[in-house]
Amino acid sequence: MSNMHLKKNLSHQDLMILESEMDKHKKSKPVAFVLWLFTGGIGGHRYYMGDIGYAIAMTLTLGGLGFWALIDLFFISGRIDKKSEIKERELIVNLGVGGKEVQEQAKQELVVEQN
Repeated sequence: MSNMHLKKNLSHQDLMILESEMDKHKKSKPVAFVLWLFTGGIGGHRYYMGDIGYAIAMTLTLGGLGFWALIDLFFISGRIDKKSEIKERELIVNLGVGGKEVQEQAKQELVVEQN
């Protein structure tokens, strides 16, 4: 689910704070693809994206003997987008931006996302 409905209720100052924090925490797609190219067989791109469990499994199986690493090529972009959305929701909650209503909605979506 997109965070646009949460962000539309934020003030300009809140949006600037959120954007500044997102710039510090977001993952780069080009970096993930370069890591996949050079360390895909051992899950380097998964470590970068924060998927430690999958990364360890890829390391132990050498990327599913290459098959898992190859399939991951098509999922890297979407996974980074998903991680960015989750991080943005976490920042909205942790920074306390947007007022009580936005906070509650963001918290509910985080709970749903984590389950």
